[in-house]
Amino acid sequence: MAKNKLKTKATGVLPVNIGIGEEDRAAIAAGLNKLLADTFTLYLTTHNFHWNVTGPMFNTLHTMFMAQYTELWNAVDPIAERIRALGHPASGSYKDYESLTTLSDVPTQPPKADEMIRILVQGHEGVARTARGLFPLVDKASDEPSADLLTQRLDVHEKTAWMLRSLLEE
Repeated sequence: MAKNKLKTKATGVLPVNIGIGEEDRAAIAAGLNKLLADTFTLYLTTHNFHWNVTGPMFNTLHTMFMAQYTELWNAVDPIAERIRALGHPASGSYKDYESLTTLSDVPTQPPKADEMIRILVQGHEGVARTARGLFPLVDKASDEPSADLLTQRLDVHEKTAWMLRSLLEE
């Protein structure tokens, strides 16, 4: 009987009690799910471009895109785990990602290398905007772990956008 007193009706487990109210945790988790969707979408786009890049910059871009999609792949787990730590489910379906992402899908026919670069710059800047847009809520809730995660993601996306953009300069 005492065991049942520890359970909540909604989840059947102990309630999350980390010093951030449920409303704030839900809002932060929703924002992080958008960041997760953007990150996964950009991962998929970058991997697609790695497979399909051609032209005189093939070797440079093929190698660069591999490093970038690997970094993005490694980023999705910490984002999803932060959502779970806040007591909410992490999105994980293409349907969810399609509805949550702020990024556009890539063309069905692979674009030329310079257009790939432009699309990736826009993607990294889009993910940065998503992360930055969540800061006011995270700050208000004193959610330092989420703030740290967002800061790390912003650093990666802003630097990557800068490096990609530099490839387009003449």
